[in-house]
Amino acid sequence: MKTLASFVLLASSLQPLTPVAWGQVKNPDTYTYLTISDLDSLDPAYSYDTASHMVILNVYEALLTYKGSSTEILEPMIATKVPSIANGLLSKDGKTYTFPIRKGVKFHDGTPLTPEDVKYSLMRFMLQDRVAGPSSLLLEPILAHPNTRDENGNILDVTFKEADQAIQVKGDNVAIHLKHPFAPFMTVLAQWGPVLNKKWAIANGDWDGTEATWKKYNNPKKESSPFFDRANGTGPFMLERWDKKNKETVLIRNDSYWRKPARLKRVLIKGVDEFATRKLMLQAGDADAIYADWPAYSQLQNIPGIQIIENLWSIEMNPVAYFTFKINQVANPDIGTGKLDGQGIPPDFFSDRDVRKGFAHAFDYEGYIRDVFRGKGIRATGCIPKTLPGYNPKQKNYTFDMKKAEEHFKKAWNGEVWAKGFKFTLSYNSGNVPRQNLCQIIKRSVESLNPKFKIDVRPIQWSTFLDLYKSSKLPVFIIGWQADFPDPHNFAFPMMHSKGDYPSTQKYKNPAVDRLIDQAVRETSMAKRKALYAKVLEVEYEDVPHLTILDASRYRPQRSWVKGWYFNPIFPDSPWGGYYYPLWKE
Repeated sequence: MKTLASFVLLASSLQPLTPVAWGQVKNPDTYTYLTISDLDSLDPAYSYDTASHMVILNVYEALLTYKGSSTEILEPMIATKVPSIANGLLSKDGKTYTFPIRKGVKFHDGTPLTPEDVKYSLMRFMLQDRVAGPSSLLLEPILAHPNTRDENGNILDVTFKEADQAIQVKGDNVAIHLKHPFAPFMTVLAQWGPVLNKKWAIANGDWDGTEATWKKYNNPKKESSPFFDRANGTGPFMLERWDKKNKETVLIRNDSYWRKPARLKRVLIKGVDEFATRKLMLQAGDADAIYADWPAYSQLQNIPGIQIIENLWSIEMNPVAYFTFKINQVANPDIGTGKLDGQGIPPDFFSDRDVRKGFAHAFDYEGYIRDVFRGKGIRATGCIPKTLPGYNPKQKNYTFDMKKAEEHFKKAWNGEVWAKGFKFTLSYNSGNVPRQNLCQIIKRSVESLNPKFKIDVRPIQWSTFLDLYKSSKLPVFIIGWQADFPDPHNFAFPMMHSKGDYPSTQKYKNPAVDRLIDQAVRETSMAKRKALYAKVLEVEYEDVPHLTILDASRYRPQRSWVKGWYFNPIFPDSPWGGYYYPLWKE
């Protein structure tokens, strides 16, 4: 396979760029990061994409955080201590965590943070529970329910009183009581417990914190939240503006921060789809770091003033192609006629296992790794990456085999797929060249099997892509998964459990694998957990609800004047975005 060309922007459309003099630091108080993604929402209980969560990480704060580049060592943030059995803040049965809340912390509007704000924020995070959102991260360990609704959207037997009793304010402390021991619980809180200002939220029309109204705010529309495009956190940076039209977010330094204020005065995050533009701005010193993947690597080498940091292994599975088993056909042009007639596909087209296996064998995995990722990765063997326990390099896998692909397509839908053909649209988020390449390979390979097979490929903006996949309108969606916390459960659940982020929108459900995943997360022995995850990977192979492609290393292009950056694979949008507090330029 040949590597497809990166995007090229016509010179006439480029803004004039002023080259930076050697040794001169351009805009020393402002850090500019160019990405390809626009934000989805700034509501910490709604946002579940790396672009949005990267901003949230810098504006809000949680009880705990990771220490430097470690994914195992935690340190206090809004809390003053990390609970342990030794310090008496973690019960011996592993189910009750007590967090002393730091005094003297103020929100960006000057309001002092209180333990009541912590309780409100955690309860709101759980009870809001939008479709395909992050609420399960706290619902599962605290209430033993991954969702508040059943598959038909009806509220389950999750009660306000249950949540109210699980999270209690005791003087200057907040105690959290789990239903069962959950080993990675504190690592979840380090990423997914941002503390909001309760009074500000209520004054601006959000949930009032009472039992009488919580259902009204369950599964809200994105724009209905006062936190959608506004922010009032305690973090080192404050939101100055989010320009949705121009894909530009500006953060300014919080000079009243409870720690020493950041050295940077301003952070500019801008979405720029075209790599050519990102490169020119980095070269001119108008950007300090940019998103770039392996297809662009050779174009960034040996440029004065640009530093490339390599061999950065994130805890992620990216990209992955997910098949939608029950496509939402309402106002959906992506499935054509909606019938198996050569001009479309029926909504349940991918529910046929032979269709999925046909696609699985029609993809050149090794060629993709070699040509698109320059060999900087290894073949994935299921949903658990090599950086986590449960990874099995010997797990059986699909191989590129056009003969087998043809055999499965001929069996699919009792032979009708081969006889009648199909047509649908395959989408990727604009500016993401590796995902564009993946779509083009699928199109070329599958179409070569039968002239009646037709696949259109189109780019769409990131926020639009998220809305479409969450509403089950994309026949196949190409997306990645970066760890919320460093544990195999955080891959098995969102990628394979029927209540997980992706299967819930795919409408994929296998009760046997659900039971395995539920059992594994409650097991305290890692050896036993690994055995259970091995069975999960076997089901994944047989059911093929998605195509896992590779485990890849990344690289970070930045100006050599950027100082203080360190790699933590848990940080959102790592290694390109991340946490800006420790950075400066000199």
